[in-house]
Amino acid sequence: MKIILRQNYSTLGQIGDVVEVKDGYALNYLIPRKIAFTALAGNLSALNEEKKSYDKKIKKEISDAELLAADLEKLTIEIPVKVGEEGKLYGSVTTQMVADALTEKGFNLDKRKIEIAEQIKAVGLYSVEVKLYATVAAKVKVLVKEEAKQGVEVAETPAPEVEVAPEQPAAEEPKAE
Repeated sequence: MKIILRQNYSTLGQIGDVVEVKDGYALNYLIPRKIAFTALAGNLSALNEEKKSYDKKIKKEISDAELLAADLEKLTIEIPVKVGEEGKLYGSVTTQMVADALTEKGFNLDKRKIEIAEQIKAVGLYSVEVKLYATVAAKVKVLVKEEAKQGVEVAETPAPEVEVAPEQPAAEEPKAE
């Protein structure tokens, strides 16, 4: 059966391609899921209209992603972390931490869109890539700084001494004869 693809489909082709598939595959899977039309003249014109609206939608998504990328490029986020000796972190900065810091600044991004090239394990200024679209990415500056210490310090108190009773020899049990 000849069909016209309505969507990009990895195993068959791109939008608008006319392909030959088995009848059952077309009728039971591709057509009900609106992945394809039957190859008729009327359907070809309907597909051209869909393709125009799809292209317009893609162009809008790309332009929105580029605007967001321009805003993110200007941004520097701060992430306070616990630091040990010589400015080394306990653990490392994660994509979730970066996503949370971006959310505080008003940018709701999924942590899966954030890529940290190499692990951040020390205090300093880093550049992190955020994938906004397949062709659009932005670099966000991340300032990793030491977390502010609490003003009240807790003095260590010695552990109380506990008296331990000396071990007593176990009484022998009478033997049964």
